[in-house]
Amino acid sequence: MTQRGKTRRRVVTILGVSVFVVGALSATAMLGGYRLNLTPSEPLGLWRIEETDRAVTTGDLVFICPPQTPLFAEARRRLYLARGLCAGSVAPLIKIVAGLPGQHVQIVENVMIDGRPVPSSAVNQIDGAGRLLEPYAGGVVPPGMLYLHSPFKSSYDSRYFGPVPASGMLGLARPILTFDP
Repeated sequence: MTQRGKTRRRVVTILGVSVFVVGALSATAMLGGYRLNLTPSEPLGLWRIEETDRAVTTGDLVFICPPQTPLFAEARRRLYLARGLCAGSVAPLIKIVAGLPGQHVQIVENVMIDGRPVPSSAVNQIDGAGRLLEPYAGGVVPPGMLYLHSPFKSSYDSRYFGPVPASGMLGLARPILTFDP
């Protein structure tokens, strides 16, 4: 075998091993509950999904898969949602639980829950591309549902899609290695 053939073979072997190692690390991370957040709704970086043995409470930061509805299909088309492993091929959302079943949500210029304002909850009328946004009408959070929020001004959260099924919750969201851009 010529020197050029040996070099080519070495390069192909190194590339093959590299692809295998990256794939194995990715699979291990996914099975271990690790997720990479690339959206600005929460700090960018590596997060972990932690199971909980208690009921979710207001203020919990959670990973949750959105339901398969026409509203979320449109959100995916508008690129509000990243591609991922949840039903509908979307990534799980990382959001703060702001409202629980039985709480009253009122949407005006910002969000009020049980008469108290939710910090950083201004409601936008248009998205970053100039398209109209239809805010959630408000009401009582139904049983089995959660009202979700992110303090990021342009977040796509329950201000626009309303409460979502708690059954989609994957677990608590814990930052591992994150940074604010």
